[in-house]
Amino acid sequence: MQQLAQKLKNGAMQVLEISVPALAQGCILVRNHYSLISAGTEGSTVKTARSGLIAKAKERPQQVKQVIDTLMTQGPVQTLRAVMKKLDAHTPLGYSCCGEVLQVAPDVMGIRTGDLVACGGLTASHAEIVSVPANLCVRLHPGTDLRQAAYNTLGAIAMQGVRQADLRLGESCAVIGMGLLGQLTALVLRAAGVKVIGIDIDRSMIEVGATHCLDLALTRDDEGIVAKIEEFTDAIGCDAVIITAATSSLDPINFAGSISRKRGTVVIVGAVPSGFDRDPHYYRKELQVRMSCSYGPGRYDPSYEEKGIDYPAAYVRWTENRNMQAFQELIHSRKIDVSYLTTHTFPLEQAPAAYDLLMERSEPFIGLLIEYDIEKEFNANPVKIQIASQGRRGKTVSVAVGFIGAGSYAQSHLLPNIPRDNGVVLKGVMTGTGTGARSVGERYGFDYCTCDERDIFTDAGINTVFIASRHDSHARYVLDALRAGKNVFVEKPLCMTELELFEIAELYRLMRADPQSLAPNAQCPILMVGFNRRFSPLAQAVKEQVGNGPLAMQYRVNAGTIPRESWIQDPETGGGRIIGEVCHFIDFLTFMNGSLPNSVHATAMRSAIGTDDTLTITLGFINGSIGTVSYFANGDKSLAKERVEIFAHGSVYLLDDFKSLSIHAHGRKKEKKLLVQDKGQKQEVAAFIEAVASGTGSVIPFDEIYSTTLVTLKALESLRTGESVTLRSAGLCL
Repeated sequence: MQQLAQKLKNGAMQVLEISVPALAQGCILVRNHYSLISAGTEGSTVKTARSGLIAKAKERPQQVKQVIDTLMTQGPVQTLRAVMKKLDAHTPLGYSCCGEVLQVAPDVMGIRTGDLVACGGLTASHAEIVSVPANLCVRLHPGTDLRQAAYNTLGAIAMQGVRQADLRLGESCAVIGMGLLGQLTALVLRAAGVKVIGIDIDRSMIEVGATHCLDLALTRDDEGIVAKIEEFTDAIGCDAVIITAATSSLDPINFAGSISRKRGTVVIVGAVPSGFDRDPHYYRKELQVRMSCSYGPGRYDPSYEEKGIDYPAAYVRWTENRNMQAFQELIHSRKIDVSYLTTHTFPLEQAPAAYDLLMERSEPFIGLLIEYDIEKEFNANPVKIQIASQGRRGKTVSVAVGFIGAGSYAQSHLLPNIPRDNGVVLKGVMTGTGTGARSVGERYGFDYCTCDERDIFTDAGINTVFIASRHDSHARYVLDALRAGKNVFVEKPLCMTELELFEIAELYRLMRADPQSLAPNAQCPILMVGFNRRFSPLAQAVKEQVGNGPLAMQYRVNAGTIPRESWIQDPETGGGRIIGEVCHFIDFLTFMNGSLPNSVHATAMRSAIGTDDTLTITLGFINGSIGTVSYFANGDKSLAKERVEIFAHGSVYLLDDFKSLSIHAHGRKKEKKLLVQDKGQKQEVAAFIEAVASGTGSVIPFDEIYSTTLVTLKALESLRTGESVTLRSAGLCL
């Protein structure tokens, strides 16, 4: 299938061949008939992409700060990788479309295959087929004009702005900015019985509005404009003003104050600064200023948008989905007609020309639609990126890699460190989005890309799978890969529940005892978890000196806060920070002392956001070692993140953020420093690839992988019960 995308690096726009998206839980698969180009939002995105690097930096000050932070902590190589990952990626465009339902996930109710739907959100992109969460879709009446229905998202935005204005029948409202969003806002207001005043700097847009949706049409430079509005409102002033303009000027917000009635409401929908002049209008009139959040309640809430958890109508009457429904009902009942807004329609293959028109403004336009070939047939095959045989003639392939999930961490620390020689080839990459898979496939030289993990597991040419997807999928993918007889590198955590851990352990035990029970002529595959810190050069230096034996160990982590709404904090998706990150530090202490834990006790300080990510975990080990992990989310980021102290045999080893090592022994101090931080990612990937190529077996013993995962889960149990948990050592080794 095809999708429109652009690259941030140079603004290059392309209709790409990508994989049909997989049907995710809580989603529906929709074959687009039409999608709408948003002149405001998308125009700004394209303008930034087509600008120079300095202009891009000015538009994204927060991202520039992140780049500087990465440069300071991780050095120029990692910084360049992070920047190029963003610049080289194919970025989808569009967020409002409509079409026919092809498939419905089993957990979605109220929508069936064959229904017509209108969709919103970032997944409702300019693509032939889209996968959209159920709460971002609304069913359409049979016979609905799909060209009008495609305005779904902007219609919901207009609807939410009107709701924030909280107007009554017969009241007056001024709309500042009569572009596409302003026209839709005026149509909704008029349908609600509100008297509408439209104001814009563009006389042509005012003339269009005067014909279709305005009771009073004015240009901003009209002489006596304030007096005309006072006369129209019987000297009361506007009951509300909705700003739908996009500008860096303060004029819209200040002008809104001048035409509002006393104790009126100013609603900001468009991208305008809000630093209004306090006097004379806002203070003396006691005006209310309200921000309108996009489509309405539910926007930016993962529980609502991704998991489909609705807000009860009795408490939240108008959610973003119900705003979409209301807008579509206005169209169906013909209380509004948005057909006049569509000035241009482009077939998908000519979509880049639509953006040229948008940027160059070579002719007048309002609404730009993309139309799709609804007779076209699709297949679910992976998309070839390059000819597999190129550069491989006479080359013996010992490691053929399939990659599942390729987000920021994978592109910064895993993919760049997979060697491209010694018989290593990259076969297939799978991610949740077609543009994501295509971007990674092109950048790193994979043979093909896909959105279906089955293409990776069933590919007989792949013998090794890297798994770097979200945490809740790890166990499932590990089991599928092992059953397919493939070597597995899974980024931490291995799994999220004890049941998953038991299932993986049982399968691995069976395969080790009898590999051919699962696949003919099979060998027991390698299973490795991305516990990278044990591979760091400074950690290896410490290990060489302390050897095995009783150690006293302290691992302090200045973790920093992660918002509660982050997927990492979600118990179902990320598992929380103990499962998602603390496992690293438990593995490190296990590696250092050469023994498995036999007891764990965890104590947490409840955080302001209600999470248990400021805590201390105390570990006892079989050989008598003791260890403490102090994981704190309530510190300041100016302090280095990680510090390890190991007391052993009359010596002390201080490892600071994997950049420096101090050894205190025999009354003297020795130091070793690195130019940049090295947490061992390159070394761990190299060790895994070498183990696969040479057939030397596991890099990290499975009983240590099993133990670390179990201890992490038992730490959660200790937090719940307040008691120490004793681990039977015999149960850890298989």
